[in-house]
Amino acid sequence: MADVMVMKEIEDTALRLGLDLSTLDLDSVRLPPGENCGILSDDDEVYQEDNLEFESGFGNIIVVDNLPVVPKEKFEKLEGVVRKIYSQIGVIKEDGLWMPVDPETDKTLGYCFIEYNTPQEAELAKEKTHGYKLDRAHIFCVSMFDDFDRFMKVPNEWAPPETKPYAPGENLQHWLTDAKARDQFVIRAGSDTEVLWNDARHLKPDPVYKRAFWTESFVQWSPLGTYLATVHRQGAAVWGGSSSFNRLMRYAHPQVKLIDFSPGEKYLVTYSSNEPSNPRDANRVVINIFDVRTGKVMRDFKGSADDFAVGGAGGVTGVSWPVFKWSGGRDDKYFARMGKNVLSVYETETFSLVDKKSLKVEHIMDFCWSPTDPIIALFVPEMGGGNQPARVSLIQVPSKEELRQKNLFSVSDCKIYWQSNGDYLAVNVERYTKTKKSTYTGFELFRIKERDIPIEVLELENKNDKIIAFAWEPKGHRFVVIHGDNPKPDVSIYSMRTGQNSRVSKLTTLKGKQANALFWSPAGRYIVLAGLKGFNGQLEFYNVDELETMATAEHFMATDIEWDPTGRYVATAVTSVHEMENGFNIWSFNGKHLYRILKDHFFQFLWRPRPPSFLSPEKEEEIAKNLKKYSKKYEAEDQDVSLLLSEQERDKRRMLKEDWDKWIHEWKRIHEEESLHRQKLRDGEASDEEEEYEAKDIEVEEVIDVSEEVLHLEYGQE
Repeated sequence: MADVMVMKEIEDTALRLGLDLSTLDLDSVRLPPGENCGILSDDDEVYQEDNLEFESGFGNIIVVDNLPVVPKEKFEKLEGVVRKIYSQIGVIKEDGLWMPVDPETDKTLGYCFIEYNTPQEAELAKEKTHGYKLDRAHIFCVSMFDDFDRFMKVPNEWAPPETKPYAPGENLQHWLTDAKARDQFVIRAGSDTEVLWNDARHLKPDPVYKRAFWTESFVQWSPLGTYLATVHRQGAAVWGGSSSFNRLMRYAHPQVKLIDFSPGEKYLVTYSSNEPSNPRDANRVVINIFDVRTGKVMRDFKGSADDFAVGGAGGVTGVSWPVFKWSGGRDDKYFARMGKNVLSVYETETFSLVDKKSLKVEHIMDFCWSPTDPIIALFVPEMGGGNQPARVSLIQVPSKEELRQKNLFSVSDCKIYWQSNGDYLAVNVERYTKTKKSTYTGFELFRIKERDIPIEVLELENKNDKIIAFAWEPKGHRFVVIHGDNPKPDVSIYSMRTGQNSRVSKLTTLKGKQANALFWSPAGRYIVLAGLKGFNGQLEFYNVDELETMATAEHFMATDIEWDPTGRYVATAVTSVHEMENGFNIWSFNGKHLYRILKDHFFQFLWRPRPPSFLSPEKEEEIAKNLKKYSKKYEAEDQDVSLLLSEQERDKRRMLKEDWDKWIHEWKRIHEEESLHRQKLRDGEASDEEEEYEAKDIEVEEVIDVSEEVLHLEYGQE
């Protein structure tokens, strides 16, 4: 309609000026340079739009710079070298490699464009070949084609960033100041996620925060309990506080599947895996390491699933999780991962390899950091048909010095267990017998803090016993082993020191226990011997100091068991693996059942971790010696709560009795109102007392039914 109005105005103007439009060639009209007569072209209107950003659609193209500048006769050779390097990573499109040539010199310009089938292949090519050394003078510099738009938008002059006024945030450790010294836990059931206090004195949980659809898959506490992480399609998020749980930071990582915190909560590792365009190819894996507080990506790792599926148990799509293992302590200084025949150790100051190179370890199978020191224990299996023995080595970081090595022969399998203080290392070695038809088990025990790291060998009384479970006492010197092939295996308890003796010794063996899992209290001393899965939730609460059973119990079909961080309470849960009895039970450390909560579609139960105590070991020992003095206050509080609970119980019983008396009174009233009606039914007898009546048995005959049947007799049968 607007075009019609403009044309009408033109025709009126031409008529007024005496011009015949049919004789004019409008396409031949040219305006003077730089003049538009106030008429904007369509392109000008587009350019005047503010801050319009469009995806260029060139995400599958990379630019490779720092190529040799060669004349025409060497062009094909250089192109062949580049194509050979980059075709190993993905499929290059037909005519997808273009190397510009200077028309004046007929030489290449030192860079080329490569187009792949998918953006994922292009990103992988950039990741793999950026910094690739073709020769001493030519090191590839690889960029995504789409990045050039971003580079061009960088202003020529620096401008200081806008400063925002400081706004104090919530104290994320405030929950630790709870006057009742309670612990929090999080549960997921159905679409709801709840954070609750464990109010064991009142025998019930106390709600803190509840939210529907808070996460799309699972939640996870950070190691020190500061943050609660949730997982979403767009990435991960962390929340904090004692009651409000505000969102503190988001971490963009599409289709994230797994997350992991560093021990000191400084970094968050996220993992995703995408289906490849070619079904024959491995899944495309992306791992990001974020700074937890700023949300900045400190380092990313990209590749196929095969690149990250070395050693360990399978996680997602064959990838061992966590891919990166962090060094012990709260400084988060080092992290490491296994590759093919290498152990790559990174430091977080620059997020690059220590000494700029990986540690070469042929056929490395497993490794594990000390919980407190930058020491790595690694396992290498036997090679060459037994000519090259298996070995366990202790490596110091960053020097990469080998502190201790132990050669092992005829090894079938090996598992590594660190004690929580890093004082001891247990290596469970499964060996072949001479006939190679069966195996037997023993332990190599390293005393890490002693001079020259002495090693002891521990063999079970019955070498053929299968090791079902092993667990060190937290902060202690004892360990427990479940062993045997019977439906009721044995449980043996050992100590790394007994009196003045520094040799390992057995404290006791508990025969025929329905147990296949071990759960030490975080404070040591107490342990739960649990029978999960086939044992249907059998529980035995055991005092290792006194070597006696405190209680036995059962949580039928229990799937998970977890101590609270103080070692006062134990939670047992039945998750949605089973369709029935979903929910959790809370027990005291000595096996007293406190309360039970049932939840349909129950998925998770996680205690909120506590940071380590600031008290010195000497101060903790002093408190333990004078516990009676400190406990008077809490005993008085417990007494008050007990009286309150007793009063509440009496009130409850009194209310029940009042309800009963009220019900009886109501029925008596109805009975009185119906007395005349009952008298009428008794033909005028007035009394309702049973003793005033005489009971007589009267027999009455009554014809119920009469039927006739005609019988036909054959002749001669009369």
